[in-house]
Amino acid sequence: MRLAFSTLGLPGLPLTTALRLAAAHGWQGLELRCAPGEPVHPAMPPVERRHAREALAAFGVTPLALAGYLGIAAPGADEPPVRALREQLRLAADLGARHLRVFPRGGDGPAEEADHRAARRLAAAADTAQRLGVRILLETHDSHRGGRDAARLLRLVDHPAVGALWDLMHTHLAGEQPAETFAALAPHLGYVQVKDIAGPQDLSPLPLGAGVLPIAECLRLLPADCWVSWEYEAPWFPDAAPLAPLLGPGARHLARLR
Repeated sequence: MRLAFSTLGLPGLPLTTALRLAAAHGWQGLELRCAPGEPVHPAMPPVERRHAREALAAFGVTPLALAGYLGIAAPGADEPPVRALREQLRLAADLGARHLRVFPRGGDGPAEEADHRAARRLAAAADTAQRLGVRILLETHDSHRGGRDAARLLRLVDHPAVGALWDLMHTHLAGEQPAETFAALAPHLGYVQVKDIAGPQDLSPLPLGAGVLPIAECLRLLPADCWVSWEYEAPWFPDAAPLAPLLGPGARHLARLR
């Protein structure tokens, strides 16, 4: 098991500071949140991309994924999301990231229509992704919260450069047991996001092991070399404890569970 954490938990923090924290506390990789106001953002100029890649290499930290926010199944025309997807793939490649995270955001319409919208768009960018050496990962989230939902969509694409990102919280809230989710996603799985919460009515981030999510059950199912990333949703919960002091205990907790 290889450990990463998302810079979502350190909003606005300089990348070099996040890298120092990762190196100091036993985290081998980072998910790089891609959003305005962050060190990594959609309009990042070439010189900043180069400096970020050099910093990652200097600290020996793997850029596991570019964590974008594109809704690949969102209603509307195909061209804008396909264009945005290709732009984010180029940014991921420039940073040396192995994966690009996308959300479904299929809306409230028929699931079949959302699946086919997403499949068309993913297929349109899949060859670009493969050429750039970046794998697009659909996160279990919003309209496709369960692993079975995500797998149904991904079977329509059936391309090696398109896979799944298992967010344990969302599949748990969808009512799936980890074994059910793993069975659905195993043919597509890129890596796993873990976190902890008090329960369905309180999604505030907690230290790993302090909540109700079946982290140990999930980890026991994974291949030995699978990446596991801690996504601590600090921006949405300003009263949550700061992530930085939790990184050391969090890494040790995950290591004990394997």
